[in-house]
Amino acid sequence: MKREMEKMEDVVIVGAGIAGLATAVALKRVGVRALVLERSQGIRATGAALSLFPNAWLALDALGVSHKLTRSYDPLFKGSVTNINTGDVQQVLFSEQGIRTVHRKTLLEALAEELPTDTIRFSSKLAAIEIHEQGGGASIAVVHLEDGTAIKSKVLIGCDGVHSVVARWLGLAEPVHSGRSAVRSLAVFPQGHRFKHEVQMFVDQQGKRAAFIPLNDREFYWFLTCKGENMAREPEQIQREVLEKYAENFPSIYLDVVRHADLSTISWAPLMYRHPWRIIFGNLNKGNITVAGDAMHPMTPELGQGGGSSLEDAVVLGRHIGNSIIKNGGQFVEGDMAKAIDDYVKERRWRAALLVTGSYLSGWMQHGGAKWWERFIRDRLFFKYIFGFLAGLAHYNCGNLPAVSSSGKED
Repeated sequence: MKREMEKMEDVVIVGAGIAGLATAVALKRVGVRALVLERSQGIRATGAALSLFPNAWLALDALGVSHKLTRSYDPLFKGSVTNINTGDVQQVLFSEQGIRTVHRKTLLEALAEELPTDTIRFSSKLAAIEIHEQGGGASIAVVHLEDGTAIKSKVLIGCDGVHSVVARWLGLAEPVHSGRSAVRSLAVFPQGHRFKHEVQMFVDQQGKRAAFIPLNDREFYWFLTCKGENMAREPEQIQREVLEKYAENFPSIYLDVVRHADLSTISWAPLMYRHPWRIIFGNLNKGNITVAGDAMHPMTPELGQGGGSSLEDAVVLGRHIGNSIIKNGGQFVEGDMAKAIDDYVKERRWRAALLVTGSYLSGWMQHGGAKWWERFIRDRLFFKYIFGFLAGLAHYNCGNLPAVSSSGKED
């Protein structure tokens, strides 16, 4: 039975992933309350962990949560890439700041802790969106949930992932399959491990790439990516297929990590991305509705920028909305929100397209096959010359949030 329409919200965010929670935190910092709608029953942590590069930490600084994570995760400054067919080992050096690999759930909880307890509404699955024009350039988004609830909002932000309902409503083309898939998981050594505190990666001539990365003295984040495979869905079967089929020829040090997998964290998924020209020329916003994170720019994981770019989105969107509030004397003016969102999209469009392109090209080169020229690019050129250039995309500062006082003026 259809319920009555609920009260008007200033901002509704669809999705309580990294982009959704970070955007809610950014808006809270500029004095705007957002309601976050999440289809799951609780905080989701699919993907187990993620590596955060300097750009992500600058965004977390702006959001005021980086200190919660840096004290628990030590930076990594180097890694190695082993070709299991030839035995060649290449060293990879990260920036002076290094990278930190963090539990995805810990990051989400650090963001959620910053929000009022009534900010996130779980078990709220989006069914449809409609627009009510208000005149004077303002419009109201009406969000219909599957349980019959209807919520009015002055601003709607889709942070609902790769298969975003909001992106589809905007008319954005669906993401496409990269031709590669990934298994991700945590590995736990209850008595501790003696591995070096660095990234260890392995590649072969069949287009497979694997790595394990320490999170602390007992846990690793590990993954395996391969071309166009369709794996089993049950955790035990995924682990068995990795050990007996996909990575059977990989070094025993990697297989030992896989054997220590925490099966509750293991997942398989195809790697999707949105064509960069769809981001450059597509409808990323309409009036007071826009998208952020994977809903805007799903990308393959080879540059480790999925999470970092989502955090950047949150800060930039929060900054433009905050500036609008400052300009309007502390008022949330509906008619001015469309311009704030348009400014956000203009700032993010090319950056997002560049990251998607760099990630895809990085994956294409790292997953090179057995042809001589593919091996030459990967084994002689990529990690020595090209990787450093692409990794430079992580040296980016998305800026800060304006400090909005109770009077509506910038502090």
